[in-house]
Amino acid sequence: MNITATGAAVTEPPAESHDGHHPQGSLAKLAIGAIGIVYGDIGTSPIYAFRETFAGHHKLVPDTLHIYGVLSLIFWSMMVIVTIKYVTIIMRADNKGEGGSLALLALINRSMGGERGRKKWTGGIVLLGVFATALFYGDSMITPAISVLSAVEGLKTVNPGLGEYVVPIAIGILVGLFAIQSRGSGKVGLMFAPIMLIYFSAIAFLGVTHIMKHPAVIYQMLNPLNAVEFYLHQPLPAFIAMGSVVLSVTGAEALYADMGHFGRNPIRVSWLVFVLPALLLNYMGQGAMLLSESPAQALETVKNPFFLLAPEAFRLPLVLLATAATIIASQAVISGAFSVTQQAIQLGFIPRLRITHTSEKARGQIYIPIVNWALMVMVIALVVTFQSSSNLAAAYGIAVTGAMMIDSILIGVVLVSLWHWNKLAASAVLALFLFIDLLYFSANLLKVPDGGWFPLLVGAFAFTLLTTWARGRKLMIDRMNEAALPMEVFIKSASASAARVPGTAVFMTTAMSGVPHALLHNLKHNKVLHERVMLLTVRIEDVPFVPEEKRAETKDYGAGFFRVVLRYGFMDEINVPSALAEIKGVGSQCKMMDTSFFLARQTLLPSARPGMAIWRERLFAWMLRNAESAMEFFKLPTNRVIELGSQVEI
Repeated sequence: MNITATGAAVTEPPAESHDGHHPQGSLAKLAIGAIGIVYGDIGTSPIYAFRETFAGHHKLVPDTLHIYGVLSLIFWSMMVIVTIKYVTIIMRADNKGEGGSLALLALINRSMGGERGRKKWTGGIVLLGVFATALFYGDSMITPAISVLSAVEGLKTVNPGLGEYVVPIAIGILVGLFAIQSRGSGKVGLMFAPIMLIYFSAIAFLGVTHIMKHPAVIYQMLNPLNAVEFYLHQPLPAFIAMGSVVLSVTGAEALYADMGHFGRNPIRVSWLVFVLPALLLNYMGQGAMLLSESPAQALETVKNPFFLLAPEAFRLPLVLLATAATIIASQAVISGAFSVTQQAIQLGFIPRLRITHTSEKARGQIYIPIVNWALMVMVIALVVTFQSSSNLAAAYGIAVTGAMMIDSILIGVVLVSLWHWNKLAASAVLALFLFIDLLYFSANLLKVPDGGWFPLLVGAFAFTLLTTWARGRKLMIDRMNEAALPMEVFIKSASASAARVPGTAVFMTTAMSGVPHALLHNLKHNKVLHERVMLLTVRIEDVPFVPEEKRAETKDYGAGFFRVVLRYGFMDEINVPSALAEIKGVGSQCKMMDTSFFLARQTLLPSARPGMAIWRERLFAWMLRNAESAMEFFKLPTNRVIELGSQVEI
């Protein structure tokens, strides 16, 4: 799927293979860096996952059957979903080193979109990938709210009287976090790895201190028969409990999405060697602590077992450390929202938005103001509305499990069509993943009345916006191309009648053929042509990065007319003046002081023509009016741009 200079999604044959940009550094250094960035979400799950399974909206008695059953479910969920599905299999499906639902979607589309027999089939896959992206926005709102709230609630284990300050403190932390986003996360990121190393070491140590009192919990957690026994004795409570158990694996998709920052192997090493053991030790410690207490004590302890693992003198430091970890987890989700939005813009699913690069060295560090402030408003609204992490847990999980299920379907396509696995083996793997995903998704559907409707509503709204923009842009470009005049005919007639003036005129166009509307309007009203006329199209490939040597493609029509195509990856920073300054085969070097850029600004007229419903046409028209100016998006010099308007019916 490529997009053109104005952001429209179009389908092309598979692009030529390009080299990706891979992270640099030793395996150990990258693995430690991954601990600081990638594992914030799943790493802070022990704060609330075990608690919610027993003391949430559907309570379980903390006895031997339930504790061993839940621990077994947590262990095998981590092994199957995180270790096997994401770390072992899905992370192999990288798009030139990049991961995430959109990168996987682009990989599938590039590899299969050119096959005529599969074109319709891949259209459905595209919609699934887009819906997974839409669900991510719901998840990115809930994660900061539940993470920070759950950590600050630890203050109640230090002093119950501090409970009334939990919400104001959480809001203050979140407002501060969103307020500093415009400065970039580079400097803060330097502190992430040490803090998370201390955090994981601390929670592992606390777990071990309690495991020593009840070592049998180690074998019982690893034993899958405990999960089976839980289901056999109490099938309905066990099914409901899975809606909370899934909280232990939220953040698994981050391992795949952040692969481009650290690489596949460092993320695998840090997970298997450090993060996974630390998490399992902490969960076992929480279970062992409850088993070592009387039933009456366990009923009180299970209300906040994570913080009660620590002796009273160390609880406040643990609260502060956990709060720092949840801030890091929230930062990772916010940065992920910026990255996903940038990919969606480049791939033609979101209108152009203002993107600020916050680092001269790290190209992936970006800031999108409208996304930042919209997220902040929604996150604060969630904290104020739900008031506690336990209430938020009722809304958490449905978006995650929905996205995981879509990832399973997408990877199934990869196994069969791209990697050419044996169909029986691929079916068995896919069946296992889908069975577990459907089980978790079904359990989380029970949360819909208690707050699960929120991420679904956000997902549906985002999906509508994404698909409306992609469809509307395609329809608009099709309408404009219907009346396109062949370039050769135009050059022959215009060269004979129009006066030529010094300088270079660059006409931005979405089409690879025909005369741009802006060029026709300029000739009609100004009656002149520049000495050099360049028809420029910017295309976004289905790869993260395009090397500089393959950036530009030119065609000389003669008589001073040239067609130029600039190709970028969906993770590349677009800078048209910089690219034009380096371009060859178009005569003398392009100098910005002698160059004028002509842009066409379309005014949409909704009509009853087939294509989209009237309400979607009006929604698309609103999005078009509020899109970021192409001048800023393409880094064009402000004093060298001329906009010419036109009206289009779709």
